[in-house]
Amino acid sequence: MFVPDLVHDSAFAGLHAAGTGDGVVAVERIGLAIATVILRPGKLRELAAAVTANFAIDLPVGAEWTANNGIALLGTGPDKWLAINDARDTEFDSRDTEFVSNLGTQLQGFASVVEQSDGLGVLRLSGRALSETLAKGVQIDLAPAAFPTGSVAVTSIAHIGATLWKVDDRPTIDVAVRQRSPSIRADPDRAEKFRQQTRGSC
Repeated sequence: MFVPDLVHDSAFAGLHAAGTGDGVVAVERIGLAIATVILRPGKLRELAAAVTANFAIDLPVGAEWTANNGIALLGTGPDKWLAINDARDTEFDSRDTEFVSNLGTQLQGFASVVEQSDGLGVLRLSGRALSETLAKGVQIDLAPAAFPTGSVAVTSIAHIGATLWKVDDRPTIDVAVRQRSPSIRADPDRAEKFRQQTRGSC
């Protein structure tokens, strides 16, 4: 039986650079470990203490995000957060040390942790025309007074669910969207070799 080698596809695979980059610049953030964290009933105080003890950051209250040592927590809804580990900015390697699995252990009893690393793609957006461009697609007010640095918004862009968080006042905004389906595919070289072997055996 043919068991294909699966190749991970970025959510943005096949997209090519366009324009001169003087309006909006989009850079994919690769190598992220991502998880959804959902509070267990009555465990908010314990969860906040565990987050502080393990990561030296405060658990965000409301639509805000906090970060330390390459690990960020985003408030994305009532009793719900997105945890992101960027291996380039932390002493931990997000993949090799199984960040999401470890997170489940660190928060055990206080929250449910769901792996999202292959389910979300993240872009870092910047440029002089960023706010004007995003305003054409999102259903939120991106003015600095309404969406300051440290803010998080769960919204949609062109009917696609998206989570935005403001990194700085330049402005720089990160956006996470669901990976296209499927996010993994069969290795085409191996698949073609299998087809040739199958034809030869007929």
